[in-house]
Amino acid sequence: MNVINLNEADFSHRVADYSAPHAGRHYRGDRPAIVDFYAAWCTPCRMLAPVLEEIASVYRNELWVYKVNVDQCKALAEAYDVRSIPTVLFFPMDGCPVKMVGAISKRGIEQMIHEVLLKTQPHHEEV
Repeated sequence: MNVINLNEADFSHRVADYSAPHAGRHYRGDRPAIVDFYAAWCTPCRMLAPVLEEIASVYRNELWVYKVNVDQCKALAEAYDVRSIPTVLFFPMDGCPVKMVGAISKRGIEQMIHEVLLKTQPHHEEV
């Protein structure tokens, strides 16, 4: 398993101090990260899970993929204004996180990886 489950303490240590003013948006990681805010009962969240596992495997040396259970980490979800799930935050090394809400396609996630996290152009598939 390449996706890492985080509780609030882990998030503060690995990602950002969410309890600071403006949720401590200064990213603490050593490579960019994707954070999936989910719930076990959420069908779209369950559909997104294998996509994120695949992304974590493919990009394992370039970025982190984390999951945060909103039912167990309510203060953290509130700090990032997570009102719908799934909500995915993309944390670049510099700058503010970018939020996407709802079921996201693999292609959409990869586009965000290249544009926001790695700051490269996406690789286009040959048809």
